[in-house]
Amino acid sequence: MELVCTLPAHTPLSQVPAAISRIEALGFDTVHIPETVHDSLAMALLALEHSKALTVRTSMTLAFPRSPMITAYAAWDLARFSGGRFQLGLATQVRGNIVGRFSMPWTEPAAQLEDYLRAVMAIFSAFQHGTGLDYRGTHYRFDRLQPYFNPGPIQVASPQLWTGGVNPKMCRVAGAVADGFVSHPTNSHPRFLREKCLPALQDGAAKVGRLDGGPRVVVVSKCITARSESELLQATESARRELAFLYSTPAYRPTLAMLGHEEVGPRLTTLVKENRWGELPQVLTDRVLTELIPRACHAELPALLRHWYAGLCDGLSFGLPADATDDVSFGSMLSDIATIPTR
Repeated sequence: MELVCTLPAHTPLSQVPAAISRIEALGFDTVHIPETVHDSLAMALLALEHSKALTVRTSMTLAFPRSPMITAYAAWDLARFSGGRFQLGLATQVRGNIVGRFSMPWTEPAAQLEDYLRAVMAIFSAFQHGTGLDYRGTHYRFDRLQPYFNPGPIQVASPQLWTGGVNPKMCRVAGAVADGFVSHPTNSHPRFLREKCLPALQDGAAKVGRLDGGPRVVVVSKCITARSESELLQATESARRELAFLYSTPAYRPTLAMLGHEEVGPRLTTLVKENRWGELPQVLTDRVLTELIPRACHAELPALLRHWYAGLCDGLSFGLPADATDDVSFGSMLSDIATIPTR
């Protein structure tokens, strides 16, 4: 099982080197670089500079606020700089953020993301082979790349392209085009993966005749864990606050409905609209949390994750322990999780 750590989103740039060194020492294979309050590509450069063997994958770089050409230049540089350890994760975000936070248009997001991925692939090919560029898609067109502006070939494979999503259209896009797929934390329950996500990925792969089995799948379960029961209670409250905010977004509700908690999402959304942020965690009761998210101490978590995810995915993602004194216990736990069978 691929072991993935998500770099804490609010990590200051000055603290990235130390965090990356710690992640590598814990035994992770890959670090995910989020894009919330920092530029993911700038953070990825720091992560690559201060690691030796880690795969550095953005999860996820926002596609629509950037031209595919701008993204391709950055990814190409990172792949060259790292000797092939960089992977580019691209995603849409939700309409409210793209329109309201970035002042960009929102039309047919699944079709646009597929076109974006294909455009980046075409640009990579032009970089590598020194050929002209003539890409004509549904949303993007590129027909100009003079030799002066071509960065030239790299001695490693082009960066892998990853994406993520919740609805079937986005999963089918990943199945058709992407090298890998990262599940959304709010919809990483094994039942959702088994009944919704994986069939859509397979459908997308089948429609284009992929022969490689489709994209690799990394699950971001947002599992709640700690060294002791008392610390687990504290971790639960922190996770409850974050998940309550995430589930207030209507697009992230499918698993709630699947598990019979249809009333939770609308209630959270109403509280957000009324600016009653402090009341959000109360809506996610212990019963709901236990059904949604794996929760156990370090010693018991590997067995629980094996029960939930064995044979369903290729990798599992975890947060970095808040307290570095937990690292020995956490690292031992990771060694056990690495033995869980993959798809």
